Amino acid sequence: MENADSTNAAAMAAYMKGNFPFVGIKTGLRRDVQKEILLKHKKEIQAEARTVALQLYNLPQREYHYYAIEILIKELHKKFVPNDIDLIEHMLITHSWWDSVDTIAKYLLGGYLKQYPESITTVIEKFSGSENMWLNRSAIIFQLGYKKDTNAKLLFSLCEKHRLSKEFFIQKAIGWALREYGKTNPEAVKNFVNIAQLKPLSTREALKNL
Repeated sequence: MENADSTNAAAMAAYMKGNFPFVGIKTGLRRDVQKEILLKHKKEIQAEARTVALQLYNLPQREYHYYAIEILIKELHKKFVPNDIDLIEHMLITHSWWDSVDTIAKYLLGGYLKQYPESITTVIEKFSGSENMWLNRSAIIFQLGYKKDTNAKLLFSLCEKHRLSKEFFIQKAIGWALREYGKTNPEAVKNFVNIAQLKPLSTREALKNL
């Protein structure tokens, strides 16, 4: 690839604990390249966003995964179809790490469930009950952008359900989700944390700015 940089690639792979190979394109340049590609192939990408994104996501290098996610965030915004949940789940459990999962959970899963609120119970019960830790995390954080529309009862029940998890990424997700909702309803979060007996990491994260 024209913009590949082996030095950057090595550093980026190390930052991600060696979980993925990288081309070595930093975010700013990557997005400039993406803009050029979009301008050149705009109609094809818009018409076949899901197919293009899935093809990119199946490639090994991490930069392609980022581009796939960004294509879907842009092209599916308020234009999801019911079976997009299958694509979202596939992406959450494939090439999984916090950087992809958190973005997918907030913008794709969160956006999908805003468009199809009648699916929240079914989807979140499935994800929160899964043996896949990344689906559990996604269920906890999908409301990150909901603010006043957050279903607090659901959020607190999910935090309660996973409060004893020994997984770092679950403890962190609980604290993060509560901290974000605390910007909208700090008293509710404080009251919940006071009685929930969360893990110390979750408690620290939840109360960090309160």
